[in-house]
Amino acid sequence: MDKLKILVVDDESRLRKLVKDFLKKGGYEVLEAADGEEALDIFFSDKSISLVICDIMMPRLNGYEVVKEIRQYSDVPIILLTAKGEESDELTGYDLGIDEYISKPFSPRILVARVEAILRRSKAISSDETLSLGGITIDLNAHVVKIDGKEVALSYKEFELLHYFFLNQGVALSREKILNQVWNYDYYGDPRTIDTHVKKLRSKLGDKGDYIRTIWGIGYKFEAE
Repeated sequence: MDKLKILVVDDESRLRKLVKDFLKKGGYEVLEAADGEEALDIFFSDKSISLVICDIMMPRLNGYEVVKEIRQYSDVPIILLTAKGEESDELTGYDLGIDEYISKPFSPRILVARVEAILRRSKAISSDETLSLGGITIDLNAHVVKIDGKEVALSYKEFELLHYFFLNQGVALSREKILNQVWNYDYYGDPRTIDTHVKKLRSKLGDKGDYIRTIWGIGYKFEAE
């Protein structure tokens, strides 16, 4: 089996080498970029990249700009790295469609564990099952969502969130429970990140975003017509 390919983007060469060494030990192939423009050149010239790890503060193009450009064309999992650690920065990343957020300094072993968890979840669905509710169809094998027959582009995290709502239709779900199930116990941040993902998912579902109801004091409930 070919090794999964990961693009590491950071202007600090020592950090890139550290992350690369640990990822290679984990069995991954690693590509490197020293700034945002180089990252985009590499990403769009190589269609086999399975995940992107990208710093925020970089010359030429910053991490947010890189994510924004990639998200116009791809739902590849993206991990953002930052030294800021402020909630507003974290929410900005999730608003743009990232899948994970790790603050510096971090343990390389923890980073590799997050990478493995994200890739495991993003590729775990392998059945031929198709689910349909209220005009929304989820093709679990193709990882495709359609609204009244029209395909809608979701990130893999948004896809898993919608799938989890499907499996728990009519059940009031707390933010903590959603984090534990969709994030697989790997996320240690503010449970309010769920609100950001739900907001984006509702927007992408259009009128059917109303199926996701807010249950004040608890979390959310998915009820399709």
